[in-house]
Amino acid sequence: MLKITLPDGSVREVAPGTTPADIAAAIGPGLAKAAIAARVDGELRDIMRPLEADAQLALVTSRDEADALELARHDFAHILAEAVQALFPGTQITFGPSTDDGFYYDFAPKDRPFTEEDLPVIEAKMREIIAADKPLRREVWRREDLIARWQAEGETFKAEWAAELPEGEELTVYWSGNEWLDMCRGPHLASTGKLDPAAFRLTRVSGAYWRGDQKNAMLSRIYGTGWLNRKQLDAHLTRLEEAGKRDHRKLGAEMDLFHLQQEAHGSVFWHPKGYLIWRELEAYMRRAIDDAGYREVKTPQVMDARQWEQSGHWGKYRENMFVIPDEVPNVEDEGPLVSDGADWMALKPMNCPAHILIFKQGIKSYRDLPLRFYENGCCHRNEPHGALHGLMRVRQFTQDDAHIFCREDQIVEEVRAFCALADRIYKDFGFTYSIKLALRPEKRFGTEEMWDKAEEELRNAVAAAGLNTPEYGWEELPGEGAFYAPKLEWHLTDAIGRTWQVGTIQSDRVLPERLDASYVGEDGERHRPVMLHRAIFGSYERFIGILIEHYAGKFPLWLAPVQAVVATIVSDADDYAQTVAEKLRAAGIRAETDIRNEKINYKVREHSLAKVPNLLVVGRREADEGTVALRELGKDGQTILSVDDVIARLAKEALAPDMQ
Repeated sequence: MLKITLPDGSVREVAPGTTPADIAAAIGPGLAKAAIAARVDGELRDIMRPLEADAQLALVTSRDEADALELARHDFAHILAEAVQALFPGTQITFGPSTDDGFYYDFAPKDRPFTEEDLPVIEAKMREIIAADKPLRREVWRREDLIARWQAEGETFKAEWAAELPEGEELTVYWSGNEWLDMCRGPHLASTGKLDPAAFRLTRVSGAYWRGDQKNAMLSRIYGTGWLNRKQLDAHLTRLEEAGKRDHRKLGAEMDLFHLQQEAHGSVFWHPKGYLIWRELEAYMRRAIDDAGYREVKTPQVMDARQWEQSGHWGKYRENMFVIPDEVPNVEDEGPLVSDGADWMALKPMNCPAHILIFKQGIKSYRDLPLRFYENGCCHRNEPHGALHGLMRVRQFTQDDAHIFCREDQIVEEVRAFCALADRIYKDFGFTYSIKLALRPEKRFGTEEMWDKAEEELRNAVAAAGLNTPEYGWEELPGEGAFYAPKLEWHLTDAIGRTWQVGTIQSDRVLPERLDASYVGEDGERHRPVMLHRAIFGSYERFIGILIEHYAGKFPLWLAPVQAVVATIVSDADDYAQTVAEKLRAAGIRAETDIRNEKINYKVREHSLAKVPNLLVVGRREADEGTVALRELGKDGQTILSVDDVIARLAKEALAPDMQ
């Protein structure tokens, strides 16, 4: 008999082959109906998978939302693949994972790529499969049998993948009924009918390369969103609609902030209004880091490849680096552009090695520490063209980057102080956030003792800052640290509930060792500093993109590129409008005039679309009385005020939060 321990500590003895579903039924009919999966010794498994040994068992219901959503989305992906093959015979299947809000599946169509017009008929077929309530049954297959099956059915992609899975790995398939199967680790729900047929929607079609390599075959990827019920789906679709209205690319064009074009893939052309937002953020951050004791530096864009080899980036990160030959290109018509003997340099993808080189200039004493070097550092990363996305993922970006060189006994206090600084800054922008600790990845530099110490120091610092609480969403993320250091991550929540991973601080003992950084200790001996990598905005580009969407373009007054427009009703008020605008500018308010020969309603609509916070309307009466009619963005009606009152009202609000 097997001994199965339940979460309450009770132990049940059952025969080998008993399933978690059997145990749920033995406990009670309510649990038997509610249980959808099980955690066996912490591993999520099918509810119908037989137990093989003594184990800790926790039954999973829809109340365990994260697990339930993962299962549902995985099932939706398989049902999508089954529906496509039923509707389009000859289509080959590849992979179909779940995602943060749904699922997708990659196909190799027989005749033509799939289009958006195919989605309604595929959705209808998926609902048929769900209504059929087909059992989802797990089987273990021998490798050679599975490869032979795929080859016989013309599934060349699946056959290739099965042949490359590690020797000794258990190969499993899942049947949908008795007609269709897919290679999958699982787990799955007990049957297709466990899904809500009204809780999913196919959303779009795109191209994707087999195994993400552009040298491979082009596939058709169908995306969907999947949830536990219709209410969740509707809420998600509402969020998507709102997100569409807030899309930073759309608003960036409407507000004349920036543009992107093919001549500079992944690099931003900032227009005057957009760059004004950048400059306000840069000035705000400089004041913050000056107050916190940082010293601003500037480092080269291009560095010798040997430096990147020594730091470890050349081996770990080279595919994402832009490399440059260190020689004059051939200017003749014939012959190679670059010789075989050229030395190599690279555009920097990050600033940290250069900051170590600054630290190493001259002898440093323990009394000099901590040293905090800050840089608005322009970096380049060779992201694939297909991965680029507006301001959110670019090739050229500027980080609000800093590295703190400190002694072992200073780490916890430095990280705590950074936590307090980040907290103040995020709250100035109206964000709430959660904080996570990303722990050691499988592939990493450094000893286990080094990682143990670094992880514990970050835990202690967060505790000292009072942030390791449910209020701040404190969580540890195994395997998600950088290859050289664990890190704390700040996940911001925006105005419509989306989260963005932005800030970070990493406790690194590896790079100082690899690049031979040292200081003279109180004992007169050389010691390695600990290097804390930290950022708050992350990158200016991405942070501005997040702000555009967070505020829906309606920036707080201090960030608005144009803070007020003085618009005339009649041409007789043109001179008065200019006078008002000059007084506003003299008070530090970014003001423009609109004296075009257009109707006032047209001007109001145009400036509302451009998200101008304040429209000051003037006509003959306002000119005679020295007043303006103030219209505030997002509010109905207008308020008649004197020019002095308007200036008093706007001047303080136009200051950055740290200056008010």
